[in-house]
Amino acid sequence: MNEIGLLAKIKQQMERFSPAEKKVAAYILDHAELVPNMTTKDLAQAADTSEASVVRFCKAVGIGSFPGLKLALVRELTMADMSINDFSILDKPVSPYELFTKVTYVNKAAIEAATTTLDKRELEKAAAAIANAGKLLFYGVGGSAAAAMDASYKFTKLGYMAVMSPDFHVMLPLVAHLNEGDVLVAVSTSGRTKDVLEIARFAKKQKATVIAITKLDSTSPLYKEADIKLALPDVEQDHRIGSMASRMVQLNVIDALYLITFHRVGSRVIERFHETREEVVRLRR
Repeated sequence: MNEIGLLAKIKQQMERFSPAEKKVAAYILDHAELVPNMTTKDLAQAADTSEASVVRFCKAVGIGSFPGLKLALVRELTMADMSINDFSILDKPVSPYELFTKVTYVNKAAIEAATTTLDKRELEKAAAAIANAGKLLFYGVGGSAAAAMDASYKFTKLGYMAVMSPDFHVMLPLVAHLNEGDVLVAVSTSGRTKDVLEIARFAKKQKATVIAITKLDSTSPLYKEADIKLALPDVEQDHRIGSMASRMVQLNVIDALYLITFHRVGSRVIERFHETREEVVRLRR
């Protein structure tokens, strides 16, 4: 997408569009926040035009497909007020409460944006692989380590041998003992973190299933090599104060996988689940 932004580009090129394309453009400019959750049919009906016109419009603005258009819109809308995580906030007078509201907005927008990038079929495959796994390993470094650690804790509650270590050398022997049918969940915002890639590649050698929780980027090594891709929106710059919105999106996916798995296997572990809860309550006294 051009640096001027997709919406600005649409406005600039309005006179160059065909009449049908102008209808699509006008609708997007007026209802940009609705488009990421639409199908081509939905947008065609809303703009009073054809699905073919929607596809032609995407090509006219330099984007090859409607999913690509939606992703560009998601990124623009999500990033519109997301300068909180770059270093520009040092130049702005802002109160603590203003920053709190900005952080809340950014995290909420990022989580909602994930509904446009995460493929339902990939989520189903991930859920099935996890439900049938003998062992679960989670791995991430930096900001992604928090999501991996949270996942290992949650899935341990469901009776899985679910392990995460932030230490690469501790992970290596764990991966060496994976078997076919076991699962490694690799968490990396960029999909290019060397340690995560090496662990994922080693897990594939052991014939384990590799699930990647990473941004939607078909050029990233992790995205290309993973067996199952849980694709997330690109909501933060690479050079940033710290992982914020990207971490929240990762945690949201982990929570979803946990709930999906509990729904599938919970009846087998509910008694132990309650026993654990009783111990937790007892230890509070």
